[in-house]
Amino acid sequence: MLVLSRKPNESIIISDNIEIKIVEVRGEQVKLGITAPRDISVHRKEIYESIHEQNKNAAQTKHANLDKLSNLFKKKKDSA
Repeated sequence: MLVLSRKPNESIIISDNIEIKIVEVRGEQVKLGITAPRDISVHRKEIYESIHEQNKNAAQTKHANLDKLSNLFKKKKDSA
């Protein structure tokens, strides 16, 4: 892990297109400003982990549910 010291209004540059600027330091709280291209997602860690967990759960769809859906379409097709 790289650890850098920065003061308010100082920045850190990542690659050529991401800038992290120290906006304010108040006690133990630091406000950051992040400038990045729109195609790069920027999330707080807890939000990122929540999104990742929800995506993982959605990808684990139960086959029984898919079978029921498939049977429903077959029944509609047979009755048409």
